[in-house]
Amino acid sequence: MNLENTCKQVVELATTTGNFIRQQRKHFSIDKVETKGLHDFVSYVDKESELRIVDGLHKILPEAGFIAEEGTGEQKPDGLNWIIDPLDGTTNFIHGLPPYAISIALMDNQKLLLGVIYEVTLDECFYAWGNGKAYMNGNEIRVSDIGNVNDALIATGFPYYDYDRIEPFMQSMEHFMRYSHGLRRLGSAATDLAYVACGRFEAFYEYSLQPWDVAAGAFIVEQAGGKVSDFGGGANHIFGKEIIAANSKVFKPFLEIVSNYMSKR
Repeated sequence: MNLENTCKQVVELATTTGNFIRQQRKHFSIDKVETKGLHDFVSYVDKESELRIVDGLHKILPEAGFIAEEGTGEQKPDGLNWIIDPLDGTTNFIHGLPPYAISIALMDNQKLLLGVIYEVTLDECFYAWGNGKAYMNGNEIRVSDIGNVNDALIATGFPYYDYDRIEPFMQSMEHFMRYSHGLRRLGSAATDLAYVACGRFEAFYEYSLQPWDVAAGAFIVEQAGGKVSDFGGGANHIFGKEIIAANSKVFKPFLEIVSNYMSKR
């Protein structure tokens, strides 16, 4: 497989699907929203976006399976699987608030091969493939050079159903409010990770996430020179429902702080 060519095909597919999402937003009504669970929403735009993406990816790699948020396609027990979020930031989308993004990753067993994130509202596509660099709209991107957490701008996300760790999480946020350049919560984990990759954020952490929220972004961060792990510093950040990502200079002290708070149960 030529990963560069495959990635560029996925970029084109994500961009085209993003144009569909952008057009639908112009006439979208909140009464078209369905509720999957507590604070967990979906609309016909999510579903149609996923159908378009799955159809396009199947044409690119007919042998690959799918791990998709809305359940389209079948996952293969081993080998190649696409990991797809057709609209990351649905709550933002239904309220007309940026950002919201498409996230697509390709995994071979447990190894990520490429990642594409298309942030719809700014028309920015972030992407990377194995043994390559990371890009945004054709320009190479790198994580920032800031090496002190006190000078870092940090992104996070709020849980919308899993509140078991909310107390230590709130304590961690207070720490970063006091001892960083500030905290931001954009409402799209895929976008948060893309922004770490291009240096807009120095670090990101969140728990209660799914593989489709983080797979593409985690890969792009690493290809852009950053580091990614779970809260314990291990590699279970795709399926372990917790992730930190940071530039390589901030990563270690940032991990220590997050781990100190979020290991409390």
